[in-house]
Formats: sequence, C-alpha cells, structure tokens
Amino acid sequence: MTPQAVKAAKRAAERRQRRYPRYRAEFPVTLNLLASEGRQSLDAHCKDLSVAGIGVLIAEELKLGEVVALAFAPPGSSEPWELRAVLRHRRGYHYGFEFLSLSEQQGEVLRKCVTGLERAD
Repeated sequence: MTPQAVKAAKRAAERRQRRYPRYRAEFPVTLNLLASEGRQSLDAHCKDLSVAGIGVLIAEELKLGEVVALAFAPPGSSEPWELRAVLRHRRGYHYGFEFLSLSEQQGEVLRKCVTGLERAD
C-alpha cells in the first residue's frame, strides 16, 4: 500500500471514530496554561471547531492530557468565552482540545455556529 493510501485510510478511520463532525473555522484563541509554575498565556489560531472541541495551531510544545483555559469568541457569539479544555490530540503544531466546561447555552450557540460552516473532516 502506498504512503498516500495509508494516510487516506487512517483519515477515514478517524472520521468514523468521531462523535461530532469538525468544521472549518478561523479566529484567534488565547490559551492559558494552568501549570505549576503559574499561568502562562499563549496566542493560538482556530483551524476547526465542533460542538465538543476545537483544533488550534500553537507554536509551543504541550503534553497530551494537559488541561488549559481557552479564551475565544466563536462565530455567532458577541461575548468572549473562557472554557476549560483537555488536550486529546496532537499532529505537529495542530492541537485538538476537548471542551470540559461547556454550558448548555454555549453548546447551543456552537450547534448554530457550525451549521453554516464547511466540514473539515
């Protein structure tokens, strides 16, 4: 099997495993690391969004399982949000976070927001 075919099969398997589809989205995100050394703030950029998490680009090394505070204003929201999230996936500088503290109202805003966006997976 060619390397391209292996990558395509892996992507297809990942799509089947997802509980929620991802959608393309672009907006700034601030990551606040909750490390023992104190709070560290990092600039990031959203690349994809779902009702359960967010994919961001960060020029930093983070560990899987790390819990952070994400600050961003999703499309369709007039107010910035700050949510706790755990790092579940990393590929290069693309990091996938699962939301831990999403309210019902925020979940509804995200469902409406992603409705008009292009699928990312």
